[in-house]
Amino acid sequence: MLWHEFTIHTTEEAVEMISNFLHEAGAGGVSIEESGTLNKKRDTSFGQWYEMPLNDIPEGQAEIKGYFSEESPVEQIIAEVKERIGQLNEYGIDTGELRYELKTVDEDDWATAWKAYFKPLKVSERLTIKPTWEDYTPASEAEKIIELDPGMAFGTGTHPTTALCLRTLEKVIQGEEEVIDVGTGSGILAIGAVLLGAKHVLALDLDPVAVSSAKENSQLNGMLDHQITVKESDLLSLLSGDQREDLGVTLPVQVIVANILAEIILLFIDDVYRALEPGGVYIASGIYKNKEDVVQQALKDSGFEIEDVCRDEDWVAFVARKRS
Repeated sequence: MLWHEFTIHTTEEAVEMISNFLHEAGAGGVSIEESGTLNKKRDTSFGQWYEMPLNDIPEGQAEIKGYFSEESPVEQIIAEVKERIGQLNEYGIDTGELRYELKTVDEDDWATAWKAYFKPLKVSERLTIKPTWEDYTPASEAEKIIELDPGMAFGTGTHPTTALCLRTLEKVIQGEEEVIDVGTGSGILAIGAVLLGAKHVLALDLDPVAVSSAKENSQLNGMLDHQITVKESDLLSLLSGDQREDLGVTLPVQVIVANILAEIILLFIDDVYRALEPGGVYIASGIYKNKEDVVQQALKDSGFEIEDVCRDEDWVAFVARKRS
């Protein structure tokens, strides 16, 4: 089968938003390659190893590829995606010197080839991500394995924001917490939270592809329903009382985690505050460095106390506590 490969050259800052545009346009798959310049230090603190050599994409830049079936109205799709990208500057997102490419590729060139480079990845002292098609033996009983088949949804653990969130969850989860994961993607954070000791996680996403992927990965890890409940929803809908049934958790909860764009985080900070019990913790990640100050101020304005600021490359995660 042949596919249209639509490549967008942009900035790392704009990656998640543009990737979402491609998914919403009906892409059968999206791949992301960020800068691998030789002056970027690779994190080996947990024994990570890397299959692929560093690329020559300039620092701060990225290449995003969206794949559309041969019969798709690709010219119309490209026009719509370009229009949406053109609006990002209005939200303070730097898209850089945009460049676009389009070519036709065979399915085998992208659908399975990437799997050769997705290897078991130790992201923290206790968590290792293992793709379902790889064999791996834990180094000790303390090492917890996240089985993952990311499919088309976000969150393989290789992106700095995902690994950063998992390491931050490891610091926050003490055991038996009820957790809400907003924008769950592939479900990786929900699974990680349960492995770290959370009692139950409500995983939310507005993208039906992500909801399907999160359910499948929760099932792979033996957690669906009894430890993880996946819903196609947002936090506001839950708080309004529209979807209170069968949540798996009781509002308010002890921990909320959101690994999404700063622009989206800013839209529902007050909702998070309402959904947390007094003393509860909010982990807000996916924040590019140039949005750090505005998100921090918004958290404080909503009544949160900033307990920690965690960093990985150009990305930031806040650990914020609701006042008791």
